[in-house]
Amino acid sequence: MKHIFEINHPSLKSWVDIPSDSHFPIQNIPFGIFKTNQSSPRVGTRIGDFVLDLLKVAEADYFSDIQISKDVFNQSFLNDFMACGKKITNAVRLRISELLQDETKYDLQKYAENFLIPIEKVELLMPVKVGDYTDFYSSEEHATNVGTMFRDPENALLPNWKHLPVAYHGRASSIVVSDTPIYRPYGQTLPDSSKSPIYGASRLVDFELEMAFIIGKNNPSGHQVSTADAEEFIFGFVLFNDWSARDIQKWEYVPLGPFLAKNFASSISPWVVTLEALEPFRTESPTQNPTVLPYLQYEGMKNFDISLEVQLQPQKSENQTICQSNSKYLYWNINQQLAHHTVNGCNIQVGDMCASGTISGSSADSFGSMLELTWKGSKPLKMSDGSERKFLQDFDTVTMIGYAEKNGIKVGFGEVKGQILPSPKK
Repeated sequence: MKHIFEINHPSLKSWVDIPSDSHFPIQNIPFGIFKTNQSSPRVGTRIGDFVLDLLKVAEADYFSDIQISKDVFNQSFLNDFMACGKKITNAVRLRISELLQDETKYDLQKYAENFLIPIEKVELLMPVKVGDYTDFYSSEEHATNVGTMFRDPENALLPNWKHLPVAYHGRASSIVVSDTPIYRPYGQTLPDSSKSPIYGASRLVDFELEMAFIIGKNNPSGHQVSTADAEEFIFGFVLFNDWSARDIQKWEYVPLGPFLAKNFASSISPWVVTLEALEPFRTESPTQNPTVLPYLQYEGMKNFDISLEVQLQPQKSENQTICQSNSKYLYWNINQQLAHHTVNGCNIQVGDMCASGTISGSSADSFGSMLELTWKGSKPLKMSDGSERKFLQDFDTVTMIGYAEKNGIKVGFGEVKGQILPSPKK
């Protein structure tokens, strides 16, 4: 791990010109998939306002002393790269850092135009092929808010909530990369004034501010992953928008939980930020009371201080910040989530994705969904164009931004963006 800490050091500088507020300094080195008009999909990393073509780096033998096939970088998803294991992927990340550092023995800078592509000339693609997707419910503030609105305010949390990380299994195939249009879903709803359901377009489309971790190592059926070993299986993180249809959800979720209200779309950011890049931003988790069962106990700092922001832009109007939160608020950390996920012997596979659930803080401006921000529509948000929002309207664009910051260095995810469009249903 010595090298991992070294390449996170805030004193490191790159010969690449990097804007001071960039989410992608040399301390980050995320991984993603991109293509250009001249190239097929392949693996790259982001440095400032450029994408470094890692297939070309491999073909130029800069990775020749690392036991990794060049073909791994000539793929449409990161799965094969992640499956190489952390010893290899961390060695690649270290080498990229060495190639891009100000003082380096490598000569990549001389041929920079062969390897670096301006970000505006690339198309960013879905970074991983998601095999299975689990959505947790790990924010106490969010769970309390929802329980207060829909159940008994005096017993907002269900009896099991502080004993285990609640979750449900979602649909992997409808997870899409940032900038993919989101169509307003249709389904059954039960109007407040009716005793019978109706069919039609959801009127209460919402976002949920989340993060998701991606599995980088298989674990076979029948084997548990402990909280101590969990991070060996976690490759990195993305921003995650769990689009939701609240009126469909309210009618369908009893007794088995979300279905059509959640499976129409979820959006992720295109760059996967490694667990190692976030090492300097670890922080204490909230105190857990009552004490959890032994298999959920852990040692060390397992939460991350990552600032999160949601912006809402109505059509033909200005972008407006409506929420500011932080991943450090999560009651259940990623180690506990994965330990609970596998405690029954459930297998996990490279590319599996686990989302955090909505991340809300204690103040009203830190609530991570329209449901909470408008308190079920009773407190509409005032937009800069004079309109109001109880929930999302057609042509609204939601943008989520996330980054960690320390010693003047931002390590970030960029953004995940999606626009709500009318359903193409005739």
